Amino acid sequence: MPSFDIVSKIDGQTLDNAINNAKKEILNRYDFHDSKSSVDLDKKTNEITIVTENDMRLKAIQDAIISRMVKQHLDPKSLDMGKEQYASGNMIRKEIKVKEGIDKEAAKKIVKKIKDSGLKVQASIMDDQVRVQGKKIDDLQAVIALCRNEDFGQPLQFINMRN
Repeated sequence: MPSFDIVSKIDGQTLDNAINNAKKEILNRYDFHDSKSSVDLDKKTNEITIVTENDMRLKAIQDAIISRMVKQHLDPKSLDMGKEQYASGNMIRKEIKVKEGIDKEAAKKIVKKIKDSGLKVQASIMDDQVRVQGKKIDDLQAVIALCRNEDFGQPLQFINMRN
């Protein structure tokens, strides 16, 4: 029976490239001259840490990261913008989490949307992904088109299409 998986993943190397390009852009900007700003990506926890002096620079760094992600064909919806914390002295620290996998609420929304569409397919939640099975490949392609048109708050990829 034909099937495919709906997942939400980000390529770690591409994200690392986007962060490094954003760092280079920030170093070369005149308004960041003599700044103590830093941007770090922790690959194990998939967390971006920004430390800078004021809100204006924080916003500029975030915009640089998002623009570099878009240029690397990464969806910025995968970033979970946290709150700013005031670090030592006059520094501002912000931790941005990179969402990996589909959370339970989004998976339930995806399955409900597929079932409400009336297509003859079965959708099931498996850990952090959704598996869709059907008798016809055309039905599976209709499910992919349906999911692409809907916004579930996360970027979705469609992998493992099998006959």
